[in-house]
Amino acid sequence: MEGIKGVLIGRDMLLKKAEELGTQISRDYREKELVLVGVLKGGFVFLADLMRHITIPVDMDFISVSSYGHSTRSSGVVRIIKDIDINITGKHVLIVEDLVDTGLTLKHLKELLNTRGPLSVRICTALDKPSRRKVEIEVEYKGIVIPDEFVVGYGLDYGGKYRNLPDLCTLDPKACKK
Repeated sequence: MEGIKGVLIGRDMLLKKAEELGTQISRDYREKELVLVGVLKGGFVFLADLMRHITIPVDMDFISVSSYGHSTRSSGVVRIIKDIDINITGKHVLIVEDLVDTGLTLKHLKELLNTRGPLSVRICTALDKPSRRKVEIEVEYKGIVIPDEFVVGYGLDYGGKYRNLPDLCTLDPKACKK
């Protein structure tokens, strides 16, 4: 596909990691009321794969935020575009994200959701890029650690494109200038 430099992580490895995390989450939250909060738009593919491997009853909702726009770097400004609709008071909440990068978005989301009276708020991510952290953020369920490259596919985009790629791919820097 035009603009793609190469495959960083294949779909089989991504699905295997979703299965591992789903099994662990099922064990950790057995007999607890769990709400999965998927972070749109990028996190929806991972959330779908993850929840198919969670064997306990769960509720779910979505939140939509923006911190990238049409850039390859986070602006640091987190805007809530769509908030969750479900009441999370007295429930365990698991934020499901595609990628933890600077940590700014997730720190903001965790603080926001904690103001609504949940029993706990934890984070699950498909991908982790610790080399780019700007803030300390605990990620209880970590997916695959990746290098400091801009990635697309498996729900992640650049300017709204490439989300449909089944593999996690690196973007050719020339494509970022278009």
